[in-house]
Amino acid sequence: MAEATIVAALRVLGELTNEVAKLAISKFSRLCSTYKNLEANINNIGSELRVMQGFLDGIEMDDQSNKPQVAWIKEVHELANHIEDIVSEFAYLINNQMFDGISVYVTKLFKDPKLLVDLKRIASQLLEAETRLVNLARMKERWVPTTNVSTGENSNYSNEYSYKMAISAHFIDKDQIVGIKNNSGKLTSWLNSKNLELSVISVWGMGGAGKTTLVTNVFKREKNNFDCHAWINVSQSYTVDNVLHNIIYEICKEGQKNSINTGNKDLRELKEIVVKLLKEKKYLIVLDDMWDIKAFQDIRDTFVNDHRGSRIMITSRIANVASLAPERNRLELKRLPELDSWDLFCKKAFPIERNHECPPTLKKWAKEIVSKCDGLPLALVSLGGVLSCSEKTESEWRRVHDQLTWELDNNPNLDPLKNILNLSFKRLPKYLKNCFLHCSLFPEDFLLPRKKLLRLWIAEGFIQQKGRSTLEEVAEGYLMELIHCSMLQIAKKNEFGRVKRCQMHDTVRELALSLCRKENFGLLHEDNNSENIDCSSRRLSLIKLRETFMHDVCLPKLRTFMLVDDDVLSSPLLSMVFDKSRYLTVLDLEELPIETVPNAIGDLFNLRYLGLRNTKVKSLPKSMKKLYNLQTLDLNCSQIQNLPDGIAELKKLRHLFAEVVVDPTYRSFRTCTGISLPKGIFYLKDLQTIQALESNAMVVRELGNLTQLRSFRIRNVKENHSVELCKSLSKMSFLSYLSIYASDEKEILQMEGLNLPQLQKLDLCGKLKETMLESPLFKISGNSIQTLLLGWSQLQNDPLPSLSHCRNLTYLYLKRVYEGQQLIFKAGWFPKLKRLDLVLMPNLIQVEMEQGTMASLEGIWLWELKQLMEVPKGIEHLISLKWMGCRDMPVDFGGLAEGTHQLFHFTCRVF
Repeated sequence: MAEATIVAALRVLGELTNEVAKLAISKFSRLCSTYKNLEANINNIGSELRVMQGFLDGIEMDDQSNKPQVAWIKEVHELANHIEDIVSEFAYLINNQMFDGISVYVTKLFKDPKLLVDLKRIASQLLEAETRLVNLARMKERWVPTTNVSTGENSNYSNEYSYKMAISAHFIDKDQIVGIKNNSGKLTSWLNSKNLELSVISVWGMGGAGKTTLVTNVFKREKNNFDCHAWINVSQSYTVDNVLHNIIYEICKEGQKNSINTGNKDLRELKEIVVKLLKEKKYLIVLDDMWDIKAFQDIRDTFVNDHRGSRIMITSRIANVASLAPERNRLELKRLPELDSWDLFCKKAFPIERNHECPPTLKKWAKEIVSKCDGLPLALVSLGGVLSCSEKTESEWRRVHDQLTWELDNNPNLDPLKNILNLSFKRLPKYLKNCFLHCSLFPEDFLLPRKKLLRLWIAEGFIQQKGRSTLEEVAEGYLMELIHCSMLQIAKKNEFGRVKRCQMHDTVRELALSLCRKENFGLLHEDNNSENIDCSSRRLSLIKLRETFMHDVCLPKLRTFMLVDDDVLSSPLLSMVFDKSRYLTVLDLEELPIETVPNAIGDLFNLRYLGLRNTKVKSLPKSMKKLYNLQTLDLNCSQIQNLPDGIAELKKLRHLFAEVVVDPTYRSFRTCTGISLPKGIFYLKDLQTIQALESNAMVVRELGNLTQLRSFRIRNVKENHSVELCKSLSKMSFLSYLSIYASDEKEILQMEGLNLPQLQKLDLCGKLKETMLESPLFKISGNSIQTLLLGWSQLQNDPLPSLSHCRNLTYLYLKRVYEGQQLIFKAGWFPKLKRLDLVLMPNLIQVEMEQGTMASLEGIWLWELKQLMEVPKGIEHLISLKWMGCRDMPVDFGGLAEGTHQLFHFTCRVF
């Protein structure tokens, strides 16, 4: 993990390489002859760090037996953190003084002695850091053995436990295997399929999910149905030669083993032998624990297809590797159900008890421990094994539960679990490791919101620019990589099918928290004992704290502070943050009951993310203009209505959230309001998000300057704004989400001139002319729109025939859209629609679904349709329907809706 710390230090060093900063450093060096070599010193620091990073990439970081190496890595880690702090402040002081040009900057140096003193101090610290780096390099040569480099004899250390677990799986008693019956049946049917083509079958899931155990069970039972068979463990450090040698050894009959000499064969000859052995045979080969598609591609040409029903089975933790098999032959192992988890745990924890019954006195803590395992078979087996040898007392079992992170670190009986999970972490590219660890700084079972998570990663500096992609697009790619590597799990998808919330498995989270503490990456604090907090902590996430907690803590190196608890006294908290943690990058005070933000916030020169969502803050101080690095400002549901003019100086601002919900029932027309912005903000070229903005003549005129906007909400739009608003919006070639609310329900939104072919999500709330649905916005942009929310349109004609041209819709929300009495969804309409909401249509008396309409629909929401006395006609034709929700409907409607479940399988929810 120290290599990830170096990445952070190198990133901030990069901030000193832009032309303006280099010019300022040059001028500064001339003013202070003592530091005339400052630019060279900075370059030397970068060079030393890059070499150290290369060295750390090539060693086994978890080999605790090499004590000098462990101590040296800790020194590197601390120095890299120190360099990051120094350079962050140096970059800020240089860049923040450069707005008026280099000549004015030099004048400021002479007129501001404090600034000059600060620059001299930081320059001295950089020189000292370079000296320390040189000394560390010499220390490594003197004291740190290099036999553990990846090219050495211990390079397979990472795979040792994975290999041992694979062997052990072959000797598990079938009576000890739980919850595999259905999956075993699937694999058996795929193996014995009548299809005689050579086919690939894949089983994938997170480490410890039971992939090897499942496949072993099937392999042992079915292998004799094949002419020959082989079980090959493909480790991360595989070689093609070694894999081929093992295949030859496994498929040779006993009499052949000595007759085939593979010792001096080259790669071509080895492949020829494999082809010869497999030719005209029905064979079964298992490639266990494969990490890379290339491993399969390297040997694929040896797998003969003689149309005899041969099969290749692959197990992997990686989704991309699993995709080597056709989708019909892929099996993802999910968590064990609750009953199976309990059964497996009890078999291991109470091996000699009658029927493996758990004593009543232990049941509470046994249930808690099983819950921690979260359906992961290896965790259940490992913890069950540990507890089978412990005292059968409530206090002992409670201790194991409360100290699970410590047990993972220190109990050798849990090494199989720790090392299997560790292997997944070490396999991650270094650019993903910080992102993964960051996810553990949220409470257990917390659903991580995708968009916020990505913005936090960007603020932390974890995301590197790639080509023309935005940082947000790169960050989303990182998130999907973690999901495909089984390090995170999808908890919820949006209507587009994109990840909306994800989750970290409880046992994986315990591992991550252990690594966070060990590497001083961050701390999730869940108790009232401030003594557990290291003063050198870089990241702190608080869940619970007592009144005096913050008085006891000094965190001068803190980079990230996140609050996940709204029951906190604000005064000592803010005092700690602003007075003692000047290097803060992320400050998330969501739901903290504070009313003011201290003027001292301007001293947080490194701040990139400020979260004040759901607070009682009414205004921001003028010092906000000093937050030169701020990227995200989240004021949603605060009480702020105006922003200070200085916000327009925040040149790096990317996301601004400032919408207030004024009607939480969402019954009225004006449910939300936006914020008034200073004129200069329309020249912030990096802005991608504004949610939401109050409209006026100046706003709609200047809005076209924000050509990078991806997501935009505007409120209080008047009819006479429409033409200028369409003109400005049409300049936004990246806009994917647009929300427009009229000033009141009588105001007409004339958006006929708007054409945004890339738009994916559209909200229009206001009166519409009948011709609006025939405009380019729906005829052309309709091909890309996936989510459509129309409110208070008050149309006299049925809107469905026009909206049916939006064939890619996945979510359709219609509120007070139609004044008529009947809506008919005809065959073939809305083929991809997954959710339909019909709300507040006072005259609607009938809804009809023809056979073949909305073939993908999963849910219907009906709300305040006072004249709708019967369940939608033809609802039985919706073959994909899973639920129907009802609220504020006629008295008898709930009973009718509840009765529809007898017609087909779906759940009706009445509110």
